[in-house]
Amino acid sequence: MKYCNIMLPDGIHLAAEKDGKLFDLSPLTMEELICGAEPGAYGDEIREPMFANVVKPEKLLCVGLNYKSHADRVSENFVRAESPILFSKFGNALVPSGADVELPAWEDSYDYEAELVIVIGKTAWNIDVTEAKEHIFGYTCGNDLSLRRAQKMTSQWLIGKSMPGFGPCGPFIVTADGFDPEDGKRIRSYVNGELRQDGSTSEMIFSCAEIVAFASKYIKLEPGDLIYTGTPSGVALEQKDAKWLKPGDLVEVDIEDIGRLVNRMV
Repeated sequence: MKYCNIMLPDGIHLAAEKDGKLFDLSPLTMEELICGAEPGAYGDEIREPMFANVVKPEKLLCVGLNYKSHADRVSENFVRAESPILFSKFGNALVPSGADVELPAWEDSYDYEAELVIVIGKTAWNIDVTEAKEHIFGYTCGNDLSLRRAQKMTSQWLIGKSMPGFGPCGPFIVTADGFDPEDGKRIRSYVNGELRQDGSTSEMIFSCAEIVAFASKYIKLEPGDLIYTGTPSGVALEQKDAKWLKPGDLVEVDIEDIGRLVNRMV
């Protein structure tokens, strides 16, 4: 099933997709759904939706260099790490599909990263990899927007990843029972309609289950937490003459069987 949050005049409503149409599921909320509540009967059809954030996460985690093709292009001496490389974003990084993302004028090395995002469904604390899939509610589209010059200033990537709006996500969450990243789902990004990235989730170095299990050894994952799982090759950083994002650019992330995340840079 596909679910999303929609902004209506009286607030945020949970909606479900059926036969290409969206139907209201309120008063049920996304948080209640993730925690195991059963959806009731479909309500009214929602036309011309304005998307809201898919969840209200406690944590936004990210995995770096998790596609070998990308890692090879940004690091001449790339050696696969023994465990996932984790970093984080702040809560104000999260914005929905359709939202504008501000690119502050005092910087210029703005980059895009199409990513599959894990939505945690059950508390995960020191779990084994064989248990990890039971703790995943579903998956959505994400864009790990990055400020490359700041990212390179120190060995910690935080300041290159933490600007407001730098974690677009959505618009749909596909439940884990109908989506398996290991099947190899196509993941692409476009800038102003030009294809920039074209990869497959089967290329991930660490699987979603491995990421969740590893993260749970150090970070107590809670329902609704989001984990951005890395990006395939094709980002601006890999190019000799990098085409950094600029105000006016329209960035789209498309993942097979999930949908398309769309944000304009301003």
